[in-house]
Amino acid sequence: MPPAGSLTADQLSFFEANGYLVVESFSSAEEVREMRGRMAELVAGFDGANTSVFSTKDHIENNSVFRFPLQPQLKDDYFFKSAENISFFFEEKAYGDDGCLKQAKELSINKVGHDLQYNLPCFTVVSIFHVVNVFSLHELDPVFKKFSFSESVASLFSSLGYKRPAVIQSMYIFKQPGIGGEVVPHQDNTFLHTEPRTCTGLWLALEDATINNGCLWAIPGSHKKGLVRRMIRDENGSHFDRPSPSYDQKEFVPLEVKSGALVVIHGDLIHQSFENLSPVSRHALSLHVVDTEGCEWSKDNWIQRKTAPEPLYVS
Repeated sequence: MPPAGSLTADQLSFFEANGYLVVESFSSAEEVREMRGRMAELVAGFDGANTSVFSTKDHIENNSVFRFPLQPQLKDDYFFKSAENISFFFEEKAYGDDGCLKQAKELSINKVGHDLQYNLPCFTVVSIFHVVNVFSLHELDPVFKKFSFSESVASLFSSLGYKRPAVIQSMYIFKQPGIGGEVVPHQDNTFLHTEPRTCTGLWLALEDATINNGCLWAIPGSHKKGLVRRMIRDENGSHFDRPSPSYDQKEFVPLEVKSGALVVIHGDLIHQSFENLSPVSRHALSLHVVDTEGCEWSKDNWIQRKTAPEPLYVS
């Protein structure tokens, strides 16, 4: 019997053709409960002070996918301290006109993560972006590390032909009821680029994900058209190298999945999710993995590590 997590020939063929794959029941109900319970503990211990807002609504005029329209008084101190602490970022719509949360903090947080390994560039326009997507739950929290370095995850990447895969980024996403923000169409290789390109995303549903509560949507086969644009870091700061194209929404298909299912996402796949306007949340854990053998982490990536990431295995 092949190791848990190994992909079959049919699954590999589907992934190659479509750029995504849904693996049902990848994690057990017990594993899901453990991760959700651990995150509940982290949130319970968070006092809500010195926080920031996270939004993914695309504003073409500043060529940025990420912005923070609320709480302009927030300083970069919080962003940089997040490199040494567990960091909490609220939904854009979590606050009322009076600047106070409209509901409990547990129903207001967009994403959570923490990191100790990255150099964070200080840029004003998209500085929130440089923190929100630099999460290392997989390295620093034992519960999330257990999943990230599990035999199932390692076997999956072995099936995909990775030689020395490493998780480069992890995020716990809440997609809160009624206020869960939109994630605009994008490709993961835009932000996590290697030469040749090797990024693969893992999106683990920790609750049922439906059209109503903001499931993923993807354009099947879009990964075959190559990389559209990159987020780069140069003497002008951190920015996209070209504007985002427009997409025909009719080309997207919904990826509705049950809790415990895993969505495997090719780094060049165009995917998105809509706002969660339903009364139920849509928790998920997202990992992004790159190969660290036979490829090079791009020197103009907006994120650069101080130390090499720990590989899942070495073949």
